[in-house]
Amino acid sequence: MTADVWLPIPPDEIEGLPQGLSYRFWDGAEEFPADPADCAFYVVPYMKPGGVGRRPLPRMSSVRVVQTLSAGTDQVEPGLRDLPPGVRLCNARGVHEASTSELALTLILASLRGVPGFVRAQDRGEWGGGFRPALADKNVLIVGYGSIGAAIEDRLVPFEVARVARVARSARTTERGPVHPFTDLPSLLPQADVVVLSTPLTKATRGLVNADFLARMKDGALLVNVARGAVVDTEALLAELDSGRLTAALDVTDPEPLPPGHPLWHAPGVLISPHVGGPTSAFLPRATRLLTDQLRRFVNREPLANVVLTTGTAGA
Repeated sequence: MTADVWLPIPPDEIEGLPQGLSYRFWDGAEEFPADPADCAFYVVPYMKPGGVGRRPLPRMSSVRVVQTLSAGTDQVEPGLRDLPPGVRLCNARGVHEASTSELALTLILASLRGVPGFVRAQDRGEWGGGFRPALADKNVLIVGYGSIGAAIEDRLVPFEVARVARVARSARTTERGPVHPFTDLPSLLPQADVVVLSTPLTKATRGLVNADFLARMKDGALLVNVARGAVVDTEALLAELDSGRLTAALDVTDPEPLPPGHPLWHAPGVLISPHVGGPTSAFLPRATRLLTDQLRRFVNREPLANVVLTTGTAGA
C-alpha cells in the first residue's frame, strides 16, 4: 500500500507532487477523507480553529510528518502528545514572510499617518488636515527576529527609519547588525518609537508584553502585533490605551476572534485587523512550493525543511 498524504489544498491544484503517494484532500470537514491510521504525512488545514486541525491526530498511528501552513505551531502542538515517537513537526517558514511583513508596514503607516481617522471623516463627509508623525526618522524595535522579523526590516529600510533594533530568544549577529536577547528589552524599549511583535507564541513569550513591558515604552510609542494575541496582556494594554500614553495596531488579539462588545474594539488609539497577516494572494504559490519540496524530500528520504521538533525527544 502507498502512504496516504492529507492535503488541505486539492491535489490537482498543486503542480509537481511526487509520484508514489496517495493524496487525500481534507480541509477540516466533519468527515475524514480516509482512515487517519493510514496517514503518513499530514498537512494541517490552514486558518481553522486549533481544535479542527488536532481532531484526527489521536487516530494517526502511522503518521511520520505533521506540516503546518502557518509560521507558528502553537495551535497544533497540544495534539502531539497523542502521536508516536519520531514524528517531525514542520512549520511554514518561507510562506508568510511577504504577506505578514506587508501588513506590518501597512499597520505602522496607517497608524502613524492617521488613516483610520481619515476613513471615519470620509464617512461623515468631513475634510480635516493637520500634521501627523512620519515613519521616517523613527526608531523601530522588532521583537522576534526570525524570518518574518527580518522581512519586516527589509521593508522598513526604504522608509528612512533612524534605527532598527532586533530582539530574539538568543543573541547573534546578522548582516544588518546585532540581534539582542530578550534580557536586553528593558534597555531597548525606552528608545523605540515603534515596537513590532513578530515572535512565536511559546511559554517564554506568552504574556511577554505585560504591564512592565508597556510601562518601559516611551510616551506616544506605537505597539504593532503581527505575532499571536496571547503575547500581549490585553488588560495591561487596555490600561495604556485608555490613558492615551500608547497607541496600538493589532492583527491578532487575546481573545480571538475578538467578541462583540469587547473594550478593545473602542479603545482610543487602536487599529485592529482580523488576523489577515497570512491569507493573501501570496499564500497559495508559496504554500504549494513548500509542500511539493517537502513531499519530494519525504519520498526521497532526504532531511525535511523547517523541522520545529520531533516527538519523543527532549523538549518535545
